[in-house]
Amino acid sequence: MRVGMLTGGGDCPGLNAVLRAAVRKGVQEYGHDFIGFRDGWRGPLEGDTRELDVPAVRGILSRGGTILGSSRTNPLKAESGVRRIKENLAKFEVEALIAIGGEDTLGVAATLSASHGIPCVGVPKTIDNDLGSTDYTFGFDTAVNIATEAIDRLHTTAESHMRVLVIEVMGRHAGWIALHSGLAGGANVILIPEQRFDIDQVCGWVESRFRTGTAPVVVVAEGAMPKEGDMVVKNDEVDSFGHVRLSGIGDRLAQEIEQRTGKEARTTVLGHVQRGGTPSAFDRWLATRFGLHAIDAVNEGDYGKMVALQGTGIVRVPLTEATAQLKTVDPALYAEAGVFFG
Repeated sequence: MRVGMLTGGGDCPGLNAVLRAAVRKGVQEYGHDFIGFRDGWRGPLEGDTRELDVPAVRGILSRGGTILGSSRTNPLKAESGVRRIKENLAKFEVEALIAIGGEDTLGVAATLSASHGIPCVGVPKTIDNDLGSTDYTFGFDTAVNIATEAIDRLHTTAESHMRVLVIEVMGRHAGWIALHSGLAGGANVILIPEQRFDIDQVCGWVESRFRTGTAPVVVVAEGAMPKEGDMVVKNDEVDSFGHVRLSGIGDRLAQEIEQRTGKEARTTVLGHVQRGGTPSAFDRWLATRFGLHAIDAVNEGDYGKMVALQGTGIVRVPLTEATAQLKTVDPALYAEAGVFFG
């Protein structure tokens, strides 16, 4: 059996670990052949491939990014996209696809599987940890560790200069990175997309912190919004999935804090630093298990499914269910962090 693999959407640490695990088990235990499609869904759309055998996946466990490349290509928006994918799969004699990605990449896989008869198995990847039906996605733990280390470093410089330091992390619709890293790093304010914030209350927390003789660190997700107005800068351009590029919340928030409190405020935007570098031990472990179970699903012909972590076990859930709704931060979890604000 020949199995195709692709990695779509934003890159993140752990993608190569999935490829390595699926290929190793698929070749050694099941005798399958593998072919890699380059740059996400662009690969099967345009027939762009690379060799994917055991030698090709040696030594990539600890490497960030993806040896297959990635993109935000949406084949469902391309002219004759589904037909072209079917033709290329037939050309390369691919009998099943393993799609590794987030809500957009796996949303395409769900549609191709359910509506067009293309056999797909999904693997959940996103640093935002916002995919449904799985407790964690790989890439998230690494991003949180990077953000936490940054917060630790910013505490010391904030206190040296007695200024407010705002750190902007990723999180368009879900504030998991902000919540986890903010709580782990001892942030004095955490702002997430799920809960609109009151700028006066934020300034009150900042001033309260200064009254204790220490300087505050504020963690804000890129998609966080005030109760009134809009501090986020939205680029006019959208990708093929309809997403606009967000920026500016950290700078705008720092400006407001400085104007309202009279305290000097500076911003650090982590940006793509959160996506890069060596995956954490947890992400290597999780990505490897996902790869092993994904090829098991293919071998059993259990298509239209996504492998997921529930508790400590790997289970299979329908792709349509996993991509139906984003997993956002529970208000009760955010309330726990509120004890430490100010």
